[in-house]
Amino acid sequence: MTNSESEAAVAETMFNLYKAKMSLSQLVERAAAGEEIVIAKAGKPMAKLVPLSQQKPARQPGGWTGAVAISDDFDAPLSDELLDAFEGAGP
Repeated sequence: MTNSESEAAVAETMFNLYKAKMSLSQLVERAAAGEEIVIAKAGKPMAKLVPLSQQKPARQPGGWTGAVAISDDFDAPLSDELLDAFEGAGP
């Protein structure tokens, strides 16, 4: 794809903010169907409307299993010295 073809493809899917507000429902349908819609303000691209399936996958619990160790006393009360440091009392 040449640079001019690439610019034309972007131009077909770029909508100014006013037009996007007027046709948001249709733009959401197009994005849900797989199209990427760029929303611009004063000709400057500001946001992209993409299908939800292209978003980051949901996090799965247990991804750090075996990589992180938590001490048995991680929730023990802080020493007075450390507590003072957190509260800005300092020495």
